[in-house]
Amino acid sequence: MVTVNMEARNFQPSILFYLKDPANLCSIAGLLCSFLAIYFSILGIFYAALIGMIWAVAFDWADGIVAKRLEKRTDHDKTYGMQLDSIIDIVNYGVTPGILLLSYAKFDPLFLPGAFLMLVASALRLSYFNTYGLSDGSKYTGLALDCNSIFIVFIFLFEGFFSESIFSIIFYSMCISLSFLNVSTLKTPKLSGKSLNIFILSIYTIGITYFYCQKIF
Repeated sequence: MVTVNMEARNFQPSILFYLKDPANLCSIAGLLCSFLAIYFSILGIFYAALIGMIWAVAFDWADGIVAKRLEKRTDHDKTYGMQLDSIIDIVNYGVTPGILLLSYAKFDPLFLPGAFLMLVASALRLSYFNTYGLSDGSKYTGLALDCNSIFIVFIFLFEGFFSESIFSIIFYSMCISLSFLNVSTLKTPKLSGKSLNIFILSIYTIGITYFYCQKIF
């Protein structure tokens, strides 16, 4: 890190310089998906919000794949990309589900602690990962944040089996449980970057998109 900081003082490009990096563009595309998910959550179009959330995961996985295939990436490029990805992850997996929870509960103040807990858990989880990285080089400490969106999108498939008030409680309980798992000592394998997992996420994303589009239209 010291070496990177010394190099940065010798060469400091403009902020927009890093938009030329395809991996960063993938990260920003994921941010756009979360932005739209927040917008649709506030409007109460929850199925559209869920589509945005799962595509944010897809782009989050894609930026790592793209970054690994780019040649001649400098230490600056890698560091900037990691910082950008980390900040966007807080929006994707902390802010977005929190707003979805609040909006689904019609912004009932009783749901504020759950939404804030998701935001805090994502910030703590990411800060810990940025400090210590993977455990034994292959496992996360705490449930990976992208699992939050994957599980939330999945549980909404069963929304129709419950009344709105009952499902609100189920959703609230799930968000709290996910938050505690995010900051737990649980060791979970890294899912992104593996061919089989990428294939499964691709099918899941397309399937979820098709299913919820049918609900919307």
